[in-house]
Amino acid sequence: MTTKILLTGGSGYLGGRLCHRLLSLGHSVRALVRRTSDISGLPSPIGDGSFEFAYGDVTDYRSILDACSGCQFIFHVAAVVEPWLPDPSKFFSVNVGGLKNIAQAAKETKTIEKIIYTSSFFALGSTDGYVADENQIHPGKYFCTEYERSKADADKIALQAAAEGVPIVLVYPGVIYGSGKLTAGNMVAQLMIERFNGRLPGYIGYGKDKFSFCHVDDVLEGQIAAMDKGRPGERYLLTGENASFMHVFDMAAVITGTKRPRFSIPLWLIEAYGWVSVFFSRITGKLPLISYPTVHVLRHQWAYSCEKAKAELGFDPRSLKDGLEEMLPWLKSSGAIKY
Repeated sequence: MTTKILLTGGSGYLGGRLCHRLLSLGHSVRALVRRTSDISGLPSPIGDGSFEFAYGDVTDYRSILDACSGCQFIFHVAAVVEPWLPDPSKFFSVNVGGLKNIAQAAKETKTIEKIIYTSSFFALGSTDGYVADENQIHPGKYFCTEYERSKADADKIALQAAAEGVPIVLVYPGVIYGSGKLTAGNMVAQLMIERFNGRLPGYIGYGKDKFSFCHVDDVLEGQIAAMDKGRPGERYLLTGENASFMHVFDMAAVITGTKRPRFSIPLWLIEAYGWVSVFFSRITGKLPLISYPTVHVLRHQWAYSCEKAKAELGFDPRSLKDGLEEMLPWLKSSGAIKY
């Protein structure tokens, strides 16, 4: 029998790639999308029902319940991914409320074999001076962004649902990058565009930050492996190489044969720019690339180990160098950067 999968967040950067990959593996996919969603990155519905749209919203329980009908698996990828929003309540209505609705619909439907919930490394909290694994629980004392706070809250919801018998597997991607849709979820590509177009002439800070970078295609392979091998109630970090953005900029210069930045931009100056960007965002309605919460994130380290995912899921993330060697030529061929 064909496996029927409900996918939320299919109109996003990661979700869109995941949708195509699931279809290529022969699965039947129903993508939950809003009437206003940009679905240009998704295929057209297929007459035999192997790919179809369900119109609704993760904040609308009835639409989720209807979309679950006939499905055996749920990939819950939908999330509001931004460092700042003028209305922070959206983080909680979607990232927390949406997960609650998914878990409750799975209980009521009773045909769902497994939910693969895509969280974020932010849900575990910062790792200043050490490398964390899945045992880390966010201390909840300080949050750099409201997005981080919402993902930590959702993490508690997911773990509680698992304790109540909901077959949910939690996966935590690192900083996702690669070719594809240029959304806030593809921050590395956005920064490369700024860097190579001269709008970001220096390093961001002095290299004391550390993030766990993972190529988008490796993340989705980890998600699919979690469907097959992931144990309900378990957490899996789908992260990769731990590095600073200074290292990313240096590596990008080597790959493209261009000069490295000659100076570092202090975080206090970037934060001031972030405050100005937020001010203009409130006037124009266009979300800023860099806001002051972004700088709060850069003042910490977010380094993680994916050894558990390697051992249990067969997760095999590529190196940062290999990933950038894929992304940078794609940015060039798409006309986004020149070098």
